[in-house]
Amino acid sequence: MTEVSSLTGRLLVATPALADPNFDRAVVLLLDHDDEGSLGVVLNRPTPVTVGDILAPWADLAGDPGVVFQGGPVSLDAALGVAVIPGDEGPLGWRRVFGAIGLVDLETPPELLGPALGSLRIFAGYAGWGPGQLETELGEGAWYVVESEPGDVSSPHPETLWREVLRRQRSDLAMVATYPDDPSLN
Repeated sequence: MTEVSSLTGRLLVATPALADPNFDRAVVLLLDHDDEGSLGVVLNRPTPVTVGDILAPWADLAGDPGVVFQGGPVSLDAALGVAVIPGDEGPLGWRRVFGAIGLVDLETPPELLGPALGSLRIFAGYAGWGPGQLETELGEGAWYVVESEPGDVSSPHPETLWREVLRRQRSDLAMVATYPDDPSLN
C-alpha cells in the first residue's frame, strides 16, 4: 500500500456535491488518519439530548450548547469526549491528538480534568473510513480539506460552522460559503 499523508487534525468540509445525507454540509474533525483508515467527528450536528441526560457528571464541563453531538453514523451508542486543553501538558484522562485538541477518557472522574479544560464537547458516534476509502472520496471531490482551529471544536453556533469554515479560507473556496441550501430555488 502507498504511504498516506496524515490529515489528522484537519477538517473535512462536505462539498455541495456530496450526496450522502449523513454528511450534508458536515464539518468533520479528523482525529486519526493513516494507512489503516480514518476516524473523525462531525462538529456541526447537535442533538436535542443534553449532556446531563446521558453523562450527568460531565454536564457542567460541556460547552454551549450543552448537548450531545452526533459525531457520525458509526456506533451511535458510544460516546467520545473531545476537549481543548491549552498548554504543553495535559491532565490524566486526556490524550493529545494534535495541537491543543485531545480525547477525554470519560471514565476519568470529571473533577480531575475540570480545572484544565478549555472546552469539552461530547459526541455520540463517529465518522469512520476504511483503508483508502477517504482518499477515494477526496479524489471524487466529496470533501474540501482545510486547516482546523481550536475554536471549531467548541463553536457555540454549530449550525453556522459549515459556512464559517469556508468563509475564512483564503481562496476561491470562500465563495462556496454562499452556495444556497437548495440551488433549484434560484
